Amino acid sequence: MRVKTFAPALFLAIAGCLVAWQFVKPAPPDTITIATGQPGGAYLLFAERYRAILAREGITLNIVQTAGSVENLNLLEKDKDKVDLAFVQGGTASVANTPELVSLASLYYEPLWVFYRGPDTLTRLTQLQSKRIATGKPGSGTQAVVMALLEDNQLQANSVDILSLGGEEAADALIRGKADAAFFVASVQSPLVQKLLHQQDIQLMSFDRADAYTRLHRFLSRITLPEGTIDLQNNIPPQDTVLLAATANLVARSDFHPALVGLILQAAEEVHRAGGLFASPGYFPNDRNLDFPLDHGARRFFKYGPPLLQRYLPFWTANLIDRLKIMLIPLMTLLIPLAKIMPPTYRWQVRKKVYRWYRELKSFDFEHPEQLPAEALQTSIRKLDAIEEEVRKVTIPLSYSDELYNLRLHIDLVRSKLRKALANKA
Repeated sequence: MRVKTFAPALFLAIAGCLVAWQFVKPAPPDTITIATGQPGGAYLLFAERYRAILAREGITLNIVQTAGSVENLNLLEKDKDKVDLAFVQGGTASVANTPELVSLASLYYEPLWVFYRGPDTLTRLTQLQSKRIATGKPGSGTQAVVMALLEDNQLQANSVDILSLGGEEAADALIRGKADAAFFVASVQSPLVQKLLHQQDIQLMSFDRADAYTRLHRFLSRITLPEGTIDLQNNIPPQDTVLLAATANLVARSDFHPALVGLILQAAEEVHRAGGLFASPGYFPNDRNLDFPLDHGARRFFKYGPPLLQRYLPFWTANLIDRLKIMLIPLMTLLIPLAKIMPPTYRWQVRKKVYRWYRELKSFDFEHPEQLPAEALQTSIRKLDAIEEEVRKVTIPLSYSDELYNLRLHIDLVRSKLRKALANKA
């Protein structure tokens, strides 16, 4: 009886769940791929740390090594099946032609170092006129930024000798005198930067018009390398040096799974929140100096912090609960009225098995049985005996047994009344 009664309610609940399931977001992938940079670079080192953090939550991070930011953007734009997100140097957005890219965070400063040869003090890029300049490798974020700065100063290919060299090649060319100046975008801890800072005949340019560049290019920031910071004993640098700095950004496509945004940013926070020489603890990651629109999930993260459930539960558990929340609406819409309707319906189903006999019983409850013939009384008594036998076969839940026993008492009451009338006729 319970199955018969509650089956329609169960069917409605299942149907509601199936309808709601169509609106539940797909589960996030358990494998994602990030584009980094060249071996030994900061992007690759940070990606390795991200991978270890994500592995704790059951996410596999695949790493694709590239030539740099420009190639990373091209992979995001054109090879959607290969790369999900990428490290991108600020200022390289001009090479991307798609509106489908979004920024997740700004991660840390990437100083622009301009080293040059000679005894003269250079403070402006215009002083590099007619010199041999290593601008970074093709496809790198360094070259993209440097070319923009050279264009600001109207230093065209016919006014400077551009060498498409980067990294160790550019440093060696500068040290050997095959280049007059070289640009690098690297952290202060970079072995290459440290080597050049300690070279006797190599100097570091201080930008005396840094504020102008930050107004022209919003992705740039003005930072200062204080005197003696690198080497107090040898006083390197010998004076406060003003540098320009882009920021390393984490970029993804707009269809990147929203559940992973919070998880990636938690990993970024764990890696970058300690700060460094140019940023105080807690300054990074942030939503400043971005080339692309900020992802909606990232905006919520920076405003409210990690998703509530992810603060206390493992990622996959939190995500499952979050995805299934949408199913609560139709379920509650169905279950609340069903919870009110089903108990009375069940009681009526049970009592119906008992009450169906009362209509027949009432037909034998004569107001004046003594006026009936003896034969009619005997026939009625036999029918009441038959009804009682049928009632004995009725099974109902124990909690409703009083209904059944009351029916049997009423049968006996009517039968006793008829037997008394029959006895008076004898």
